[in-house]
Parts: sequence; structure tokens; C-alpha cells
Amino acid sequence: MKSLDYYLLFVAVPVVLVLALIEGIVLSRRHAYDWRAFAVSALDLVSRIAVNILLPLSIAAPLVSWAYMNRLTTIQLNTGVGLLLLFLGQEFCYYWYHRAAHRVRWFWVTHSVHHTPNELNLSAAVRIGIFSKLSGTALFFTPLIWLGFDVRTVFSVLTLNLLYQFWIHASWIPRLGWLEGIINTPSAHRVHHAANTAYLDANFGGVLVIFDRLFGTYVAEREDLPCRYGLVHPVTSYNPFKIQFGPWWDLVRDLAKVRSLRALFGYLLMPPGWVPDGAGNTTAELKAREQGAGQDQPQDQQLNKVHSQQQKQKPVQALFPSPHN
Repeated sequence: MKSLDYYLLFVAVPVVLVLALIEGIVLSRRHAYDWRAFAVSALDLVSRIAVNILLPLSIAAPLVSWAYMNRLTTIQLNTGVGLLLLFLGQEFCYYWYHRAAHRVRWFWVTHSVHHTPNELNLSAAVRIGIFSKLSGTALFFTPLIWLGFDVRTVFSVLTLNLLYQFWIHASWIPRLGWLEGIINTPSAHRVHHAANTAYLDANFGGVLVIFDRLFGTYVAEREDLPCRYGLVHPVTSYNPFKIQFGPWWDLVRDLAKVRSLRALFGYLLMPPGWVPDGAGNTTAELKAREQGAGQDQPQDQQLNKVHSQQQKQKPVQALFPSPHN
């Protein structure tokens, strides 16, 4: 076992879970805390580790191998310039991976698991989804390998990027002044996790948000629009199989009814909510309908009702979990 793998498995993972547990204990003293959601997220983390051990390769492995065999050069990391180039390159690739994970359904079916928690806290950070290797998300980072960066180093830096993002899932951390709009902060990430139509598909950066600002996807948190977390259509089940396999099952059902290549590739590659005929529920369509209605968000009003009902039920659920979820 390599040193980084050892560190991640026996140091980082336990520390992350302990910190999430401590946060849960502290928050539960202030208000009802969703311990069942905590358990689902912890199970996701353990399951993902098991899958990565049992399935060491992804469907992107042939492309990764090709990029390495045909790399343009070998970039050494023994200088500050090399390290800076790797950091910025990884941020650039991560931005486009994360953006595609929201706007291409094939990648969304895995990434959507990360957005299923209806509360934003440290435990939500570890719920990522166990099928990233099946999705082939590694392909977004192959340009770095092709340019000459070491394969293992590229994915090690990606892991460190994800570790950085752990703390920004703490919704109790306030705005950080001049750092907002430069680095990825809890405030910026609250927007990213929000289901409000005005906040959808925003703030895709990892450590930085410079590429969000450059490509027009940066959205600042608004005081007049509190974030409501979860999916546009909230997932209220705590069944880990429904959470992990539900998006895949929905995709399979849509693919089973296709009657044209347009529909086939549309369901796979167009944004979530796309339908071949008529109005769908993509982010662009939701925003267009709201602007056309001349009001803030009818969809948000529906979400308000759902979340309000959940808040009322939480004190009871915390003591007497429902057998129907």
C-alpha cells in the first residue's frame, strides 16, 4: 500500500468521520439533527472505499493509459513552477468535470447522490456516490497526464482537492469577506448545494472559483434568498439502495423507451431533466419559465413546502425513525 493510500484510509477517513460526528453532536444540541442521513453518508463512504479496492480500474482506464503512453513530455514537480502548473491545471480540469457532472446526465446519475442530503453539513461531504469509476470521470483529468504529469500524482492532487472541500460543507460558517469570489468557501458551496432555481448549476470550482468567474457560473449567496438544500425534487428516502441506484434506474427506464438516436444520445448527454419532445425540467428551462412568469420561483415555493414538512417531522423522526423510508 502506497503512503498516500495508507494516510487516506487510516488517517484521513477516520478524522473526517470523527469531525462530522462531533459536528452532529454539537448541532443536535441546538436543533434536531438528521442522524439517519449521517448514517447514509457514512455508509456511502465505506462502500466507496470497498468498491475502489475491489474495482481498481475505471472505464476511463484505456484513455488514461493512452494519454500516458503518448504524453508530450515529462513535467517534473521539483520546482514551484511545476507545482503551480499542476495545481492550476487540476483546478481547470476539476471545474469542467464538476460542470459536466451537473449538465451531462450520464455523469449526473452518479454525482446526484452527493446532492441528495436535504441538510448541508460535514456528513454530507462524504456522500459522493459509489459509481464514479463506472461513469468514467477520470477522463476529465487525462489532459494533465497527456501533457506530462505523473498519473498517480494527478489523482493524488484530485484527492487532496476533495479533502479541501470537506470543511466547506459546514453551513454554520459565515461568509469570509474578501476571500469570497477567490476561493471556494462555505458560502459559495451553500449556493452550489442549493435547490433554489436561482442558484442551480453554479460554483463548480474545487479550491478556487476563478474559473467560475471566468466562465460565468459564479453566483454569490444572497441574503434575501436562503438556500434550500437537496435536489429540485427532494429525495426523502433513507434507503441507500434507492439513493445509489435510483438515478441509474431512472436513466435505464428512459433509455428503454427511446425510438431514435436523438433521444438515445439526448438522455445520455443532455442536461438532467431533458426530454426529446415538449418542455423538460433542465436548469435553463426552469429559469426561463420563472422569468417568463415574472416571479421569483414557483418551484422554490413547492420546495419550501416539502422542506417545511420535513422540519416539522424531524424531532419525531430523531427519536422514532419511520419504517417507511
